[in-house]
Amino acid sequence: MAATSTSLIPLRGHGRKASFSSSPAKTALKKALRFSFSSRSSVVICVKSSGAVKYNEVVVDEEMDKIRRLQNGSDVRGVALEGEKGRTVDLTPPAVEAIAESFGEWIIKALQKERGRPVEDVTVSLGKDPRISGASLSVAVFAGLARAGCLTFDLGLATTPACFMSTLLPPFAYDASIMMTASHLPYTRNGLKFFTKKGGLTSPEVEEICDKAAHKYANRLTKVSTMLNSPPKKVDFMRAYAKHLRDIIKERVNHPIHYDTPLKGFQ
Repeated sequence: MAATSTSLIPLRGHGRKASFSSSPAKTALKKALRFSFSSRSSVVICVKSSGAVKYNEVVVDEEMDKIRRLQNGSDVRGVALEGEKGRTVDLTPPAVEAIAESFGEWIIKALQKERGRPVEDVTVSLGKDPRISGASLSVAVFAGLARAGCLTFDLGLATTPACFMSTLLPPFAYDASIMMTASHLPYTRNGLKFFTKKGGLTSPEVEEICDKAAHKYANRLTKVSTMLNSPPKKVDFMRAYAKHLRDIIKERVNHPIHYDTPLKGFQ
């Protein structure tokens, strides 16, 4: 086992750099430790150089686990609002941004592998249910997708089947879609469902996306960007989707008298 050396690190306010006594681990400690205090009081901390890296690894692992724990099978689920006893908010905008960015990168990589060439103008739509956390988390989704280089489209209030159909129904036919919902769970929760033209993602695929997002989240110091180079384009997909469903019903019923109102007389 390597010997450990102990150094006294005087830390003062105003974000001044820590001064280190001469030690073989002086350079390593300077890289591993950065302290900033708003208080004017002086603090002296005794640090073992061999434990500095281990401490940082523990912190990073904890931050990464926050994202990994959001996976719920083939979905992402978490607490988006305070109000649940014994539960803290874990589906935060920074977490959602990291997940959306990783999903965008995953889609681009999958399309490149499928087509055997680089792809451009990868399109992703987002729909959501009426949960009150939807507005702030939508901004995070669009920010993450923009970071990945995707073009984004805002479906507004939508259903889960509608989000999937937005990847197939012309003239929309987006490369992928995200539905923001937590289904039957309480209003404090929210989540993400992911779709491609082939259908919903599998649990292993979502696990891969969350793992990549965990690395981004643990190492990112910036907050969610509210300035997007390519803001989402608002589209009226639900009107087209409703017409699509209506046409199917009329065609299948094929009523001989009132074709355009096939459900007339029913409750």
